[in-house]
Amino acid sequence: MTDDDIRAAVAADVPAVKAVTDAAYHRYIERIGRAPVPMEADHTANVAEGKVFVTGDPVIGLVVIEAHEDHLFLDSIAVHPDAHGRGVGRRLLHFVDARARALGLTEVRLYTNALMWENQKIYPKYGYELVERRMDGPYDRVHYRKRLD
Repeated sequence: MTDDDIRAAVAADVPAVKAVTDAAYHRYIERIGRAPVPMEADHTANVAEGKVFVTGDPVIGLVVIEAHEDHLFLDSIAVHPDAHGRGVGRRLLHFVDARARALGLTEVRLYTNALMWENQKIYPKYGYELVERRMDGPYDRVHYRKRLD
């Protein structure tokens, strides 16, 4: 898989975007006591707004990103559990960096639920630094940023 295999999602991808997101985040429901925010997202609107990029045929991974004036926000990354260990997440994270650079942005930001401790081991390996941990409504979130050269 190359970055060329990652494409903007289209309306026909919405069911796959929902299915992959649900499959990726389902395991966290019991741990955090509620459905993670990406499972409740308006996938149709996100796709229509050009925020979703997918990979695979059928779709096995995706990112939801949003450009801001001074950074690219990585709202969600999801890899279907059947595709774990194949480098899909790594390729998606590299795509996010490339997308930020293409937009002239020098920073990527994201957050993860503090109870999704696996993510807190992954993001620093890809150059993300811890910014802060804070409560956002009912969610205990760990915020990260990555400065791009």
